[in-house]
Amino acid sequence: MVDAHKRISSIAAHLSGKDDSDAVLFEVCSKGIATITINRPGQRNSMTHDVMSRFSQRINEVMQNPDIRCVIIAGKGSCFSAGASFGSHLGREDNSFSSPWENSMKNVYGPFLEVLNIKVPVIAAMNGHAIGGGLGLALVADIRIAEANSKYGATFVKLGLHPGMASTYLLPRIMGLPKATELLLTGRTIRGTEAAEMGLANYAESGAENVMKLADSIASEIAACAPVAVRWTKESIYRHLNFGAKEAAAWEAHMQTRTFEMEDSKEGIAALLEKRPPKFNGR
Repeated sequence: MVDAHKRISSIAAHLSGKDDSDAVLFEVCSKGIATITINRPGQRNSMTHDVMSRFSQRINEVMQNPDIRCVIIAGKGSCFSAGASFGSHLGREDNSFSSPWENSMKNVYGPFLEVLNIKVPVIAAMNGHAIGGGLGLALVADIRIAEANSKYGATFVKLGLHPGMASTYLLPRIMGLPKATELLLTGRTIRGTEAAEMGLANYAESGAENVMKLADSIASEIAACAPVAVRWTKESIYRHLNFGAKEAAAWEAHMQTRTFEMEDSKEGIAALLEKRPPKFNGR
């Protein structure tokens, strides 16, 4: 049997090396609404280091523009984001996932966690599937709109991995501990309608176009309010929650690194890429 790690490297080889020059689109309308769109539909808007870098640049543009009153984050095509690009991050021959890999995971999550630094409200227009780190990106937004028939889930444990992107911190605070615990421990995916019913999303709309329409409508409503009052209200909301998502993400990066060192994670990722059920052995 071919070693699972070698299978990962082989499959990953043709997934990496894409030109991501337009991977993150950015526009600001006259109402002061900025839209950041991950533009890798052929790769399900997965996250590469280049995408992270360009996303970070867009966040900086938002924070440097005092005329922006609300931000919408979306994905191009049928996915919001499928999470980490294994072709970008896992196509390596060595088995060392310790300190350098932990730093790598922090670098992966860092740009997306910068969303937490945005002073104006942020809406995640989850126009399609959001899995793993893709769901984590939606969790750092203030308002989430799901597509009714799309799938959403923190599926890390199904890959033999510890969750990342501050998921273990944010999900319980958004959904409540019992429901979040169930989703995190099972790695289950749920449809958008269920996500709204469970409190993961504020709304569920049928079709990506309607998701974007509702996102724009809410953003317009926010943009019409007094901007300083809105920013200070957002600050107060999270101050009262004793917000510590970045600290949680740092801990998760450490724990995720430990699971990357295990055979189960290599098997889980290989099974995902080969589209078959994984066979975990607890090592």
